[in-house]
Amino acid sequence: MADLEDSVAIPEFSCLLQMDPYLKAYEKDFKRRYELLQKQLFQLEEAEGGFDQFTRSYNTFGVHRLPDNRLFFKEWAPAAEALFLTGDFNGWDKFAHPYTKKEFGKWELILPPKHDKSPAVDHNTKLKVVVHTKEGERLYRISPWAKYVTREEKSVIYDWVHWDPPQPYIQIHPRPKKPTSLRIYEAHVGIASPEGKIASYTNFTNNVLPRIKDLGYNCIQLMAIMEHAYYASFGYQITSFFAASSRYGTPEELKQLLDAAHSMGIVVLLDVVHSHASKNTEDGLNAFDGSDSCFFHSPPRGEHKLWDSRLFNYSSWEVLRFLLSNLRWWMEEYRFDGFRFDGITSMLYHHHGIGSGFSGDYSEYFGLQVDEDSLVYLMLANHILHTLYPDCITVAEDVSGMPALCRGVEEGGLGFDYRLAMAIPDKWIQILKELKDEDWDMGNIVHTLTNRRYGEKCIAYAESHDQALVGDKSLAFWLMDKEMYTNMSSTSPLTPIIDRGLQLHKMIRLLTHALGGEGYLNFIGNEFGHPEWLDFPREGNNQSYHYARRQFNLVAMDHLRYCQLYAFDRDMNRTEDKYGWLAAAPAFISATHQEDKVIVFDRANVLFIFNFHPSKSFQGYRVAVEVPGKYPFSSHLRFYSKLQIWSVNQY
Repeated sequence: MADLEDSVAIPEFSCLLQMDPYLKAYEKDFKRRYELLQKQLFQLEEAEGGFDQFTRSYNTFGVHRLPDNRLFFKEWAPAAEALFLTGDFNGWDKFAHPYTKKEFGKWELILPPKHDKSPAVDHNTKLKVVVHTKEGERLYRISPWAKYVTREEKSVIYDWVHWDPPQPYIQIHPRPKKPTSLRIYEAHVGIASPEGKIASYTNFTNNVLPRIKDLGYNCIQLMAIMEHAYYASFGYQITSFFAASSRYGTPEELKQLLDAAHSMGIVVLLDVVHSHASKNTEDGLNAFDGSDSCFFHSPPRGEHKLWDSRLFNYSSWEVLRFLLSNLRWWMEEYRFDGFRFDGITSMLYHHHGIGSGFSGDYSEYFGLQVDEDSLVYLMLANHILHTLYPDCITVAEDVSGMPALCRGVEEGGLGFDYRLAMAIPDKWIQILKELKDEDWDMGNIVHTLTNRRYGEKCIAYAESHDQALVGDKSLAFWLMDKEMYTNMSSTSPLTPIIDRGLQLHKMIRLLTHALGGEGYLNFIGNEFGHPEWLDFPREGNNQSYHYARRQFNLVAMDHLRYCQLYAFDRDMNRTEDKYGWLAAAPAFISATHQEDKVIVFDRANVLFIFNFHPSKSFQGYRVAVEVPGKYPFSSHLRFYSKLQIWSVNQY
């Protein structure tokens, strides 16, 4: 490898260095990473006929109906002594249908059709893989490639259900083009209803999609879709990677949801969790073949201490097959438009970010603490996705600030399109928690909103699902607290707390939207200042659904002020759609006046003036602009008139 490093040229490394000359000192690291990627691509070509075929392995693994209605089963279980298939189809006979052992830990089984030529296993019936270990244990497992798993009401364990509907849903609407300005509505299907229950894919299609369209979002980020046995894990403890969660409905109903979103011109991202997996054995990947490794590193490397979960072995050929095919499956079968990759910081470093503050010193991003197996996996995933689907969008959830995370692999980067600007919501919470209004630091706010790597796109947000979770507070709750329950009616006088809360809720959002990045994100319900946190049913709250819902009914009540926040959020997105500031170059900031508490900037030829002063309005206030000319007032957002600066109180 050392000899080869000098022979590998990163095609466009000079572009990366032009943007950040300080990375020159780490050229060897970039070369080694790129070399490892090229080696992986070469091996895929040699051994599998290229990545296109390799990433379609879901067509052969698991269970498949052949044209003559025979059923073909295939698994990878390298440590197993023997494999059998059992289920409703054979009266749960544990030994009637043995798999045949093949090379490299693979196992195969073919079931001929019934006498009437129909498949041996009926649609919607249960199956299990019976694994016999070398130690003589008999284990009952779900196929890692299972496309549908369900749980009976009183059961704890999920069941593998054969999904082969006689009339599969056919999606008819083409994928929309990749938006130039990304306005993301982060959503969870199960909580997307005012009712105290798990809401459905169909409810989301019928009741939530039109709302998202009306609000002006052009992208939905769907969370907790990959099947997870524990609802309260918020979808972060995945048990079945190829199965869409059955608690919301059927795979066909999810396909219908995406088709409807595409018909509205909305792209849909899947929140994908490839950073770790649930420890569950009977209905998860853990110990599938009876060993402590298989898909994962052996402990201790294969265990995440804080998350109590298993960690993938990204250097394993079959793990690469499984994870890359998983991405392809969601793109092909359900026609998602891209992914938000969860837990990237945990993947990139052997220390998983635990106990690391990340000062920004470049030495933190290179060297032995970096897990290059997973880093190259991410490069490979992005390269394959963007090659096969040029409009595919990938977003990285990384708190470390890894340089070149959002530059193309041809430059030596990891290939993501966007990273989440995770410091911004933390800053807003810190300000609201710790500072009086008169102590807000305009320079510090602007610095936080603009402190991002040049040439790497960011998704800005004032709050996401992280800030809505139980134990924390949404911005609306930080601002207005218990008065949200008593003083949000416009039939009663406006109290100082509600007045301040409404205006700051709008101003924080608009400032973040306009200054903070090249994309914007909002979590479901927060657009109208949802009054409560999010808490899933669990033992600690007597399995209550009271906080695992979104009270959209509040917006429908015209006398409640929630509808004013909703209208503001809608008009903010529509104004961005008109002027396109998210797709424009970073803002030109002409004033951050600490005493006046005024911030002035222009972006995409739109002039933004914010007055955060708790008690002063200004008249005849002179501001600088980058481009001379007349600045007409926006038809959507009338914040000022004759350059008098007011709070945002038109809504």
